[in-house]
Order: sequence, then C-alpha cells, then structure tokens
Amino acid sequence: MQNETKKDNELEISSELAFEKVFKIYYKPLCHYAYSFLYDEAEAEEVVQNTFVKIWERKSEIEITDSTKAYLYSMVRNQCLNVIKHEKVKKHFAQDHTYAAETSRPLVEEKILLTDLESKIVEAMQALPAQCRLIFQLSRFEELKYQEIAAQLEISVKTVENQMGKALKIMRFQLKDYLVLTLLFIHQTSNY
Repeated sequence: MQNETKKDNELEISSELAFEKVFKIYYKPLCHYAYSFLYDEAEAEEVVQNTFVKIWERKSEIEITDSTKAYLYSMVRNQCLNVIKHEKVKKHFAQDHTYAAETSRPLVEEKILLTDLESKIVEAMQALPAQCRLIFQLSRFEELKYQEIAAQLEISVKTVENQMGKALKIMRFQLKDYLVLTLLFIHQTSNY
C-alpha cells in the first residue's frame, strides 16, 4: 500500500503527458464525486474541468504532500462547496429581489393612482363656486369642523353644511370615474 502511495505521489503533473494520464484516470470518478454534492451532471463536470484547469495553470506552484488522488478529491470537494455556497447566495438574492419587486410594484401603482386622483380632485375643485371651494378646502384639507369654519367665515353652520353638501355633490359628479377612491379619500380625511 505504501508503495502505491509512493507511486501516486511521484506522478508529476508538470508535464503534459503526465497531466493527461492523471486526467484520464480521475476525470470520471471525480465527476461522480462532484455529482454526489451538486446533483447536476453538467455542473459536476464543470467543477472537475475547472479543477484540472486550475491545477494545470498552477502546476509549477503545486506541491502534493499526500496522494494525487486525495489532492484531487479535496480540490473537487472544496469547489463543490463553493458552488453550493454561491447557489445559496444567488437564491437568497433572488428571493430578496423578488420580494422587493412584489412589494414595490403595488406602491408604485398606488403612487401613480394617487397622483392621478390628486390632479382630478384639483380639477374638480376648480368647478366649485368660490365660497363652496373655500369651505371644502377648510373642511377637507385644513381639517376644520363645521363650527370652526362658520366662525372663521362669519357664516352660519347651516350655510357651511349646505355648501359642503353642494361641494360633495359636484365633486362626486366630477370624479365619478374615481368614485371608490374619492370615497376612501373623503372618508380618511373626514373629521366628524
């Protein structure tokens, strides 16, 4: 057995002929070994090929202290573990990216919809008579109560109520295409 190990250690991989011999002996068994880690034939072959390429590129630097076989299997195992680790990172990144895309899409759509709604509300408010528009703005945007609006404008609470009813009727008509969103908007900003 020691004789076999000694012969194995004596395999010089610095010559092309010796490298080819090592390649022919170990390529298939190493592919099977890599497959046991990766469960993907093409990826297993790629790992083994990359291992042999690295060995050939660093042939002058490599000093095999154990058997050539042990050295090769160790390199392939390490390469497989790197591939597995890299795949986990890629999978984690893909999951994060997918989650971010899924959560940001509704936000973008919501912002576009709200921007569109805001411009339609501004247009609809322009259709209101001046006093009606002022009362609506004080109620919905400055969040004043009807009594506060009446006191500020020196008019009766009943007039504020009538003007708000008129404003809401006109706004509903102007925003009929956006009625559901408008109702949500008006409900959220309602202060009574």
